[in-house]
Order: sequence, then C-alpha cells, then structure tokens
Amino acid sequence: MILSLLFWTFIALIATGILWKGSDWLEHASEGLSIYYELPDIVQGALVVAIGSSFPELSTVVISSLLHGEFELGVAAIVGSAIFNILIIPAVAGLVTKDPLESNRDLVYKEAQFYIISVAVLIITFAFAAIFNPISSENGVILGEMDRLLALMPIVLYAFYIFIQYQDTMDYESDIDASAINPLKQWGMLALSLVVILIGVEMLVRSAIEFGNLLGTPSFLWGISVVAAGTSIPDAFVSIQKARKGDAVTSLANVLGSNIFDLLVCIPVGVLIVGTTVINFTVAAPLMGALTLGTLLLFSFMRTDMVLSRIESITLIVLYFLFLLWMGLENFDVIDSIPSLPA
Repeated sequence: MILSLLFWTFIALIATGILWKGSDWLEHASEGLSIYYELPDIVQGALVVAIGSSFPELSTVVISSLLHGEFELGVAAIVGSAIFNILIIPAVAGLVTKDPLESNRDLVYKEAQFYIISVAVLIITFAFAAIFNPISSENGVILGEMDRLLALMPIVLYAFYIFIQYQDTMDYESDIDASAINPLKQWGMLALSLVVILIGVEMLVRSAIEFGNLLGTPSFLWGISVVAAGTSIPDAFVSIQKARKGDAVTSLANVLGSNIFDLLVCIPVGVLIVGTTVINFTVAAPLMGALTLGTLLLFSFMRTDMVLSRIESITLIVLYFLFLLWMGLENFDVIDSIPSLPA
C-alpha cells in the first residue's frame, strides 16, 4: 500500500505541475485578450481571468460526474476550492508584496457584496432542494433532490453578473497600445492552456479517488483538500502574479470573480449534466457556513483602511488550516460535529 500511496502522491504532484504550467499560459493569454479588447482592470480580473482560471473547477465537476460517477467529489472540490481561494490566495498575495494589498470601493461594495449574494443564493438553492424535493432518510439527515430547474437559479444570477460587468465596459477607454497583440495567437494559447489544465485535473481527480480507496476514507475528504488546492493553482498563480506587479485590484477581483463562477456555474453545470443529484443539506449547510465565515472575514479585512495587512493575511492562513484540521477530524471519525459526512 505504501508504494501505491507514493505513486499516487507522485501523480498528484505531476498533475499540480501541469496545472501550474497551464495556468501560466492562461494568465498571459487572458491578459493579452483583456488589453486587446480594452477591458477595465476590475472586469479583466472578475470575468475574463476568473472564468479562465476557474476552468479546473468546472472540469472537476464534469470529469468526476461523467467519467467516475463521483458528483459529490466534484462538489466537495468546488466548495473546498472556494474556501482556499477566499482565505489562502489573498493572504499569500498580500505576503509576497512589499506593501499591503490594496482594495478599492468598487471591489468592496460591488464584487465582494455580489459574491456574498452568490453564496446566499447557492445555500437557498440547496435548501429548496431539501424543501420541495425531499428524500426520506434515517438519523435525521436532511436530503433533497436538485434537478435542472433548480440548477438554473444560480446560472440566471450569473447572467445578471455578466450584465453588470458589461455595463462597466461601456464608458471605459484604455490608454494601453494594443496594436502589437495578435488576438488569434492569444485565443490559441488560451485554448491550449485549457486542454493542458483538463489533463491535469483528470490526473488529480484520479489521485483523490485512489487515496480514498487506499486509506479507506471518503473521496469527499480528498476532494475538499487535495483536489480543491490543486485546482486552485490557476487562481493562485494569476492573483499572486498580479499582486507582485502592483495590480492588487485585479488580483483580488480574480479571487472573488472565480468564486462567483465556481458557485453559480460550476456546481449547477454538474447538475445539468447528470440531470438530478441528491444534496445532503446536513453536510452542505455547515460547509457553506464555513465559506460564509471566511467570506465575511475577508470582506471586513478588505474594508479596514481598504488594505489587507500582513497580520490579516496570516490570520486568513491560520483559519484555512483550522478548516482542514476540522475536515480531517470529521472524516477520520475523531469528532462528529457534522452528522452523515460522506463515508
């Protein structure tokens, strides 16, 4: 078993490296296209770069659902990735820069608040599944069936988000010369990066399933930790690069925009693919509660003097590792604060 664990650990590391390289290509292509199409920084970070860097999360849901029949692993990876994005990425980006990471009012009062609305809408969607399509269960577990109609609710909200971003581009005029940018080359690089990322995600999902089989633990655990962190590499790479270049607004907007896409599009797309899926609201509610707590903490830190200080960054990192400890203790049956956590 030890040799098998070492082998799949090696595969997971290789997959992470592949995702890192694909993310590098994606970051350059997204930046070039944003300059060519004269998009404002906040739109570039919240929409173009965010959707591209969230492709691993979308791929995780599709691959785990269609190829491996592990929809719950995909959902765990999405929620885990959202928590990783909101706690780790801004913190690391804030620590690698010489000065505190600066935000602005557009970021705090539009992007962050819309993200909080996104979290609320997904929780409401899960609750509707439990209320209107309940499934009988034992031990007080609350189950509900989420169908395609319910899955459209968050997608409609994302369409509204795109409309808001479109409004921001109406009066914007770029002062950067885009004449040297070849859009076809940039689109080609973007497409190639997505293919590379897709390969890395498949390797990572397979590793998570094998870890669960070898150690007798639920794939849910590895989805919310290993797969979540691995698929967040593109978001981390893009945000950290932007922060080091002094573009803090795009860095933070990418984090928020990626999470909005993950929650409002990635999970519903998985439901649209499989038709219906069972939502364990007893598990979903505490996890979404943890995500809400992390979101409110980041929101309050960003609002304080419009900067993310080093102490605040370290606080976010500590909170993330406490979350991982909580999940580990739950999955190894040391504690039982979340009834019916997937076994």
